Amino acid sequence: MVTGYKQEYVYKHPWERVTSASWRKFADAENKRILSHILEVDMLNHSLDSSNGILRTTRAITVHCPGPWFVRKIVGQDMCHCVESTVVDARSRSMQLISKNISLQKFIEVQEMTRYDPHPDNPAGWTLCRQETSIRIKPFSALASMAEKVEQRCAERFLQNSGKSKEVMERICKYLEAESSGFSL
Repeated sequence: MVTGYKQEYVYKHPWERVTSASWRKFADAENKRILSHILEVDMLNHSLDSSNGILRTTRAITVHCPGPWFVRKIVGQDMCHCVESTVVDARSRSMQLISKNISLQKFIEVQEMTRYDPHPDNPAGWTLCRQETSIRIKPFSALASMAEKVEQRCAERFLQNSGKSKEVMERICKYLEAESSGFSL
């Protein structure tokens, strides 16, 4: 079985500010406190195609395992390594991030896709964020009957963390707005 969710969120900030905030969300000490499930973020590579204005990056992200404690006990780990691939198209003003776990794959597969685009009702002032996450527990004898419940608990945790991420993004956007206006917070 696969558990997943889709959500949309409107940032009442221009696309350029929201995408700038996305790059900064893991850097600030206050953000690290709020996003405490993120243990480490490392840039693996990046390239800019100047002919079409497309930026591609790959980051390694280490997270505290989102599942219930008993699952972490069974798999013998309390952290998971993920890869995030980002494509930013400056001309069309779109940013897409795809994150997948690369560790614990024999137990769980998680894929999260996030996309930032100018909002169709106010393209100069707002940004539409669409997020889609799928979680699949691979049943094994000890948890075969519990896989669906574990997927649901993982999805609940991902939704909680998504809310924290929105809070951080809003805070950074407000900071960037104040910075661009010449004020400090």
